[in-house]
Amino acid sequence: QVQLVESGGGLVQAGGSLRLSCAASGLTFRTYVMGWFRRAPGKEREFVAAVSWAGSNTYYADSVKGRFTISRDNAKNTVYLQMDSLKPEDTAVYFCAARSGLAGYSSDYEYKYWGQGTQVTVSS
Repeated sequence: QVQLVESGGGLVQAGGSLRLSCAASGLTFRTYVMGWFRRAPGKEREFVAAVSWAGSNTYYADSVKGRFTISRDNAKNTVYLQMDSLKPEDTAVYFCAARSGLAGYSSDYEYKYWGQGTQVTVSS
Protein backbone atom coordinates (compact mmCIF):
# COMPACT_ATOMS: atom_id res chain seq x y z
CA GLN A 1 0.00 0.00 0.00
CA VAL A 2 1.45 3.29 -1.12
CA GLN A 3 1.49 6.11 1.41
CA LEU A 4 2.65 9.69 1.09
CA VAL A 5 2.66 11.55 4.40
CA GLU A 6 3.29 15.28 4.53
CA SER A 7 4.53 17.15 7.58
CA GLY A 8 5.99 20.51 8.51
CA GLY A 9 3.04 22.78 7.91
CA GLY A 10 1.95 25.43 10.37
CA LEU A 11 1.39 29.11 11.03
CA VAL A 12 4.14 31.58 10.12
CA GLN A 13 4.39 35.33 9.69
CA ALA A 14 4.93 36.87 6.30
CA GLY A 15 8.61 36.79 5.39
CA GLY A 16 9.17 33.64 7.39
CA SER A 17 10.15 30.13 6.35
CA LEU A 18 8.82 26.61 6.58
CA ARG A 19 10.15 23.27 5.41
CA LEU A 20 7.67 20.66 4.31
CA SER A 21 8.54 16.98 4.16
CA CYS A 22 6.79 14.12 2.42
CA ALA A 23 7.71 10.60 3.45
CA ALA A 24 6.86 7.88 0.95
CA SER A 25 6.37 4.18 1.52
CA GLY A 26 5.10 1.21 -0.47
CA LEU A 27 6.67 2.32 -3.76
CA THR A 28 10.10 2.34 -5.40
CA PHE A 29 10.65 5.99 -4.60
CA ARG A 30 13.59 6.64 -6.93
CA THR A 31 11.48 5.66 -9.96
CA TYR A 32 8.90 8.39 -9.36
CA VAL A 33 8.90 12.07 -10.19
CA MET A 34 7.73 13.94 -7.12
CA GLY A 35 5.65 17.09 -7.08
CA TRP A 36 4.14 19.57 -4.67
CA PHE A 37 0.75 21.13 -5.26
CA ARG A 38 -1.39 23.44 -3.18
CA ARG A 39 -5.03 24.40 -2.83
CA ALA A 40 -5.95 27.76 -1.39
CA PRO A 41 -9.43 28.42 0.04
CA GLY A 42 -11.93 28.83 -2.78
CA LYS A 43 -9.38 28.02 -5.47
CA GLU A 44 -8.44 25.04 -7.54
CA ARG A 45 -5.39 22.91 -6.80
CA GLU A 46 -2.29 24.34 -8.48
CA PHE A 47 1.21 23.17 -9.27
CA VAL A 48 4.02 24.41 -7.02
CA ALA A 49 7.17 22.42 -7.82
CA ALA A 50 8.47 19.12 -9.17
CA VAL A 51 11.73 17.21 -9.02
CA SER A 52 13.03 14.51 -11.33
CA TRP A 53 13.89 10.98 -10.27
CA ALA A 54 17.47 11.60 -9.12
CA GLY A 55 16.86 15.22 -8.11
CA SER A 56 18.98 16.70 -10.87
CA ASN A 57 16.14 18.67 -12.45
CA THR A 58 13.68 20.90 -10.64
CA TYR A 59 10.69 22.88 -11.88
CA TYR A 60 8.69 25.67 -10.28
CA ALA A 61 5.56 27.69 -10.72
CA ASP A 62 6.32 31.31 -11.51
CA SER A 63 4.63 32.39 -8.29
CA VAL A 64 7.18 30.57 -6.11
CA LYS A 65 10.31 30.69 -8.25
CA GLY A 66 13.23 32.12 -6.28
CA ARG A 67 11.48 31.57 -2.93
CA PHE A 68 10.78 27.83 -2.79
CA THR A 69 13.22 24.95 -3.24
CA ILE A 70 12.26 21.36 -3.89
CA SER A 71 14.67 18.53 -3.16
CA ARG A 72 14.63 14.83 -2.49
CA ASP A 73 16.59 12.22 -0.57
CA ASN A 74 16.13 8.85 -2.24
CA ALA A 75 17.91 7.08 0.62
CA LYS A 76 15.19 8.34 2.96
CA ASN A 77 12.28 8.11 0.49
CA THR A 78 11.50 11.73 1.25
CA VAL A 79 10.86 14.86 -0.76
CA TYR A 80 11.16 18.35 0.72
CA LEU A 81 9.84 21.80 -0.01
CA GLN A 82 11.82 24.63 1.54
CA MET A 83 9.65 27.74 1.55
CA ASP A 84 11.27 31.10 2.20
CA SER A 85 10.00 34.67 2.05
CA LEU A 86 6.49 33.41 2.57
CA LYS A 87 3.57 35.61 1.62
CA PRO A 88 -0.06 35.55 2.78
CA GLU A 89 -1.04 34.35 -0.69
CA ASP A 90 0.98 31.18 -0.06
CA THR A 91 -1.65 30.13 2.48
CA ALA A 92 -3.02 26.78 1.32
CA VAL A 93 -3.10 23.07 1.93
CA TYR A 94 0.05 21.61 0.41
CA PHE A 95 0.07 18.15 -1.13
CA CYS A 96 2.88 15.96 -2.35
CA ALA A 97 2.30 13.61 -5.24
CA ALA A 98 4.12 10.95 -7.26
CA ARG A 99 4.11 10.13 -10.96
CA SER A 100 6.14 7.96 -13.28
CA GLY A 101 6.92 10.28 -16.17
CA LEU A 102 8.20 13.83 -16.35
CA ALA A 103 6.31 15.17 -19.36
CA GLY A 104 3.51 17.46 -18.23
CA TYR A 105 4.86 17.60 -14.68
CA SER A 106 2.76 20.67 -13.82
CA SER A 107 -0.53 18.92 -14.53
CA ASP A 108 -2.05 17.04 -11.61
CA TYR A 109 -3.76 14.63 -14.03
CA GLU A 110 -0.82 12.22 -14.36
CA TYR A 111 0.10 12.01 -10.69
CA LYS A 112 -0.79 8.55 -9.45
CA TYR A 113 -0.36 8.87 -5.70
CA TRP A 114 -1.26 11.74 -3.39
CA GLY A 115 -0.75 12.61 0.24
CA GLN A 116 -3.45 13.96 2.54
CA GLY A 117 -1.98 17.44 2.70
CA THR A 118 -0.57 19.77 5.32
CA GLN A 119 -1.90 23.22 6.11
CA VAL A 120 0.33 26.25 5.67
CA THR A 121 -0.97 29.57 6.95
CA VAL A 122 0.95 32.81 6.43
CA SER A 123 -0.20 35.79 8.47
CA SER A 124 0.34 39.37 7.36
